[in-house]
Amino acid sequence: MDQLKRQAAARALEEVRDGMQLGLGTGSTAKHFVELLGERVRAGLKVIGVPTSEATRADAVRCGVPLTTLDEIDHLDITVDGADEVDHELNLIKGGGGALLREKIVAAASDRMIVIADDSKWVATLGRFPLPVEVIPFGLGATRRAIEKAFAQSGVSGQMALRKAKDGHVFVTDGGHWILDAHLGRIEDPARLAVALSAIPGVVEHGLFIGLAGSAVLAGGEGIRVIERRKPKGD
Repeated sequence: MDQLKRQAAARALEEVRDGMQLGLGTGSTAKHFVELLGERVRAGLKVIGVPTSEATRADAVRCGVPLTTLDEIDHLDITVDGADEVDHELNLIKGGGGALLREKIVAAASDRMIVIADDSKWVATLGRFPLPVEVIPFGLGATRRAIEKAFAQSGVSGQMALRKAKDGHVFVTDGGHWILDAHLGRIEDPARLAVALSAIPGVVEHGLFIGLAGSAVLAGGEGIRVIERRKPKGD
């Protein structure tokens, strides 16, 4: 599986050109991309990156990739990031690593988002992977009740669990927030649910990435597949 992730990362690296400003994703597959990018940088490639987490920042520094922030530059050419699930419309569930807020900010600031993954992440319907919902700790009970109401209105249901860190304490994101993982099974209308969750006070962000990914690079036993998002009529 790790080899497949690295193959997907290597294929995405072919899209990178000298002088590009890149969003650097978070997670095991994105880590391969940062490492391979570092090899190209050491060979003379001139790029600059914006990391989506403190973990990715540390990896980029270790690999010699120059970094900047979205305060210092006004857009990114490409963001390369992994995903926990990818559907046939290239809608995503992300946030298994806890970096969904920064990942979405960076993806939205990019001209193009390339998703890299092994082909086990390719699904007919999102929802098998628990949906992360990043929340403010204050008023958690009220926020949970509002989320449950949004689930019901969006035609989904399932249990929510407060994410715990490996040490057993509450998992805290880089932004100082908590994550509720919602075990929904199937999300038939992810766009509708995304709108409902975004409207809730106390919800900082959620792991539904709708319309952000431009292409997906999926590595499997039969090789690499590149799937492009279908453009709406009139585009």
